[in-house]
Amino acid sequence: MPFDLTSSLILALPELALAIGAMALLMIGVFSGERANATVTGLAVALFLAAIAWIVLFPSYGEAFDGAFVSDPFARLMKLLTLVGAAVTLVMSVGFARQEKFDKFEYPILIMLSTLGMMLMISAGDMLSLYLGLELQSLALYVVAAINRDSVRATEAGLKYFVLGALSSGMLLYGITLVYGFTGSTGFEAIAASLSGGERPLGLVFGLVFILAGLAFKISAVPFHMWTPDVYEGAPTPVTAFFAAAPKMAAMALLVRVVMGAFEPVAFDWQQIVVFIAIASMALGAFAAIGQRNIKRLMAYSSIGHMGYALVGLSANSPEGVRGVVIYMLIYLAMTLGTFAVILAMRRNDTNVEQIDDLAGLVTSNPMMATIMTLLMFSLAGIPPLAGFFAKWYVFLAAINAELYWLAVIGVLTSVVGAFYYLRIVKVMWFDEPVGAFQPMAGELRFVMMLSGAFVLFYVLFGGPVGRLAEAAAMTFF
Repeated sequence: MPFDLTSSLILALPELALAIGAMALLMIGVFSGERANATVTGLAVALFLAAIAWIVLFPSYGEAFDGAFVSDPFARLMKLLTLVGAAVTLVMSVGFARQEKFDKFEYPILIMLSTLGMMLMISAGDMLSLYLGLELQSLALYVVAAINRDSVRATEAGLKYFVLGALSSGMLLYGITLVYGFTGSTGFEAIAASLSGGERPLGLVFGLVFILAGLAFKISAVPFHMWTPDVYEGAPTPVTAFFAAAPKMAAMALLVRVVMGAFEPVAFDWQQIVVFIAIASMALGAFAAIGQRNIKRLMAYSSIGHMGYALVGLSANSPEGVRGVVIYMLIYLAMTLGTFAVILAMRRNDTNVEQIDDLAGLVTSNPMMATIMTLLMFSLAGIPPLAGFFAKWYVFLAAINAELYWLAVIGVLTSVVGAFYYLRIVKVMWFDEPVGAFQPMAGELRFVMMLSGAFVLFYVLFGGPVGRLAEAAAMTFF
């Protein structure tokens, strides 16, 4: 019907703008050649900003395309986080891409198509739209990981991500077929209605396990984390920053939507799986990072641990648990972007350095960078009164109120262990013998670093409005 189609298209306008914009920029790049590289990047960032402005200024809620696409307060907030992560990492990558000679027009277009897939994932109301969004995101990310064709490490990272990603997609698709077979539907609402009858066939539980396994791969949660350290280390640093930011927002939002929407009637079953994944991720993230010497690899294990902390909130299966997840992801995004701005600025003799020891004595050559990096490390460790402390506070509080006391205790203990490797970076910067100054920091990197540092330091002053936004998003499911 024309009216339904029109209203559906209006609800999906930001996604349509990104899709049409990506095709238009592809044409500009193809016909203009290398001269268009900077233009295409600038226009891609402008499209991201336009999508952010539309979502903020013209919020619209409802279902589109017969329930396959959902627009609600939760989707709105998570899309904003995803778009901010994509836009900031694209801006941060400009200088690095030029220096490493992979500043091709294809790069921003692939980032746009990947982000489009993420937005479709966040608004998925059907297993088919979930899978389409996930594959659109993943296929672009496989290519972006190996975008620097002159680097053997980047090629290896892209290949590893592709092979393991294809395996996880197969598991997810198999889970979807099992759920469809036992419920007769792919729509989240219809699946939930079918499960409300009380029957839980064994095959349906298997389907749930396979779907959660596929989604756990996307957030790099244990035991589906195998790709993360190698891809983070091998991919170009701006690509690693993108992996650590935007896709994590979308995948976590999708996981919340699937378990709180389609599988809400079988909460007892998925809670057990999520609790196991949370504990395993927190433990591995805390202990495996201790021996790392490469800072990108350390950030990979750090991200695994942080996804585990976020899943603690989801385990609670309550409004405050979902609120905790949203707040955690928002704060994690700010901390990650600031940290990667510093990592991107680690350049000597026109070459990026990635060892933690390369930060030795940073306070003598660049006190501002050392101070902000210290704030970010303390925040990632969860030390009060920085933003990272409040992120963990909300998810642990949700677990305690859901009577998951032991889960909160494990979370606190792994936080203490994890603090060791963050504090080691602080010790290297402030107390080790200087090994030489870095090259002057690019303006965009300095801006992102300072903004991120201000966010984690002053979060206590504006945490209330952020909490209310997260609470409104969480009430979508209750």
